[in-house]
Amino acid sequence: MAQAASAPGGSRRSSACGRRAARCIVGWRRRRWWWWWWWWWCGAGQRRVWRAGTMASWASLSPSIVEYFEGEDFYRCGYCKNESGSRSNGMWAHSMTVQDYQDLIDRGWRRSGKYMYKPVMNQTCCPQYTIRCQPLQFQPSKSHKKVLKKMLKFLAKGEISKGHCEDEPMEPTVEDAVAGDFALITKLDAQCDLRTLSGDFRESLESEEKKKIKSSKKEESNELIQSQDIEEKLGSGEPSHSVKVHTVPKPGKGADLSKPPCRKAKEIRKERRRLKLMQQNPAGGLEGFQAQCEPPALFPAKAKSNQPKSLEDLIFESLPENASHKLEVRLVPVSFEDPEFKSSFNQSFSLYVKYQMAIHQDPPDECGKTEFTRFLCNSPLEAENPPNGPDCGYGSFHQQYWLDGKIIAVGVIDILPYCVSSVYLYYDPDYSFLSLGVYSALREIAFTRQLHEKTPQLSYYYMGFYIHSCPKMKYKGQYRPSDLLCPETYVWVPIEQCLPSLENFKYCRFNQDPEAVTGLFCLTWQCLVQGL
Repeated sequence: MAQAASAPGGSRRSSACGRRAARCIVGWRRRRWWWWWWWWWCGAGQRRVWRAGTMASWASLSPSIVEYFEGEDFYRCGYCKNESGSRSNGMWAHSMTVQDYQDLIDRGWRRSGKYMYKPVMNQTCCPQYTIRCQPLQFQPSKSHKKVLKKMLKFLAKGEISKGHCEDEPMEPTVEDAVAGDFALITKLDAQCDLRTLSGDFRESLESEEKKKIKSSKKEESNELIQSQDIEEKLGSGEPSHSVKVHTVPKPGKGADLSKPPCRKAKEIRKERRRLKLMQQNPAGGLEGFQAQCEPPALFPAKAKSNQPKSLEDLIFESLPENASHKLEVRLVPVSFEDPEFKSSFNQSFSLYVKYQMAIHQDPPDECGKTEFTRFLCNSPLEAENPPNGPDCGYGSFHQQYWLDGKIIAVGVIDILPYCVSSVYLYYDPDYSFLSLGVYSALREIAFTRQLHEKTPQLSYYYMGFYIHSCPKMKYKGQYRPSDLLCPETYVWVPIEQCLPSLENFKYCRFNQDPEAVTGLFCLTWQCLVQGL
């Protein structure tokens, strides 16, 4: 998510932008070079989409009006605190269609209010790689589940976790790295247990057959009891090392321990048949016997119970009627014409001031309504409500987290044609024990999945920039599966393939194909500047 300290451009440019707005309508006539920059930036593979999509949007909406700032910005880095190490290209967006902004963030741009910026990746002190999560394949890690359970306990019983709790996990753990494969691991474990149990049955049955030859009728009855105990162990799903042969029934059954259980002849015949099948085919005899004599849905039901809970199950788990707290998440369009946004503005602004001063140590004079409005309320995105889009439409929104009638957190997001893009989050520091940074990210992932049901092409969650050189920003890599954008070829590469290179170099080209063409924007822009 964008950091307030690293968002350049603010009021020092707003007046200049207004004076020159008339000359900036995507640069025709006087600034014809701007038209060609925009054309070549889109790339050969996207020109048809741009022509059909963007030109169609011009018929019903205002065109994207942007003003590019010549040269590169040199400013203080909000991550490593280098006074002049952060470098980026920037432009002021007076208005922009959601499709144009989707194309921009897929080329490494981000917005801070109406200011658009793109880091100069091979020169900036802290390279910032665009990261996107794939919500449809997302599985919460162990630490994510802890945060969700902590929230449920607080809502249900008012329990507050003891000790200090970080808002974001700083480093991933081994357990978190494999949590996404939990379903596969469970399946493999179940298969291994069944194979081991079959081997144990074979050994025990061989020894029992030898005993049956020398034993009396009473011993034969005891052996049937033993085999029954083993079968009960298998049905319980316990691992092989815990299967033991007992000569007496389990306690609590109400049986007379001095007498063998009374069994019908039919049951005894079935038991002998089962033992014979296990002798002939130790690996598959049990399954064949169950297919003939047992209900067929016995084992599938057990496998189903081992499946991990989905993200939605963990978030929307039912609460008791006498729950201590009530949490409600409201999606509000960022527009002063919207009555809900307007009525909650003052409360939302007060929360922002409290957050900036407590978390980022901003002085009060930098947390005024002007700064808040410019940073988190002013958006260049034009709201769109196409029939095939989500019910809420496209544009900029505030996701407000209301706890017992009070706003405790606000997530600023953009809903675009192919993704939900996270812009910023601010929350009440008094509720830091709830790990609201992690919780809101999980809620936004679930929200993206919800939008996908109505709009299939909307299937990604953009978390802003991933900065491997900044420990506080590496937590974004824990939301798997995720991809990083190659800064040269603009293709998405799984983060697992990128991390080894990032351990050795701050700036990396992730696409290993040497024949891949470098982004046309960089080459064309350089030619235009040099007058070629």
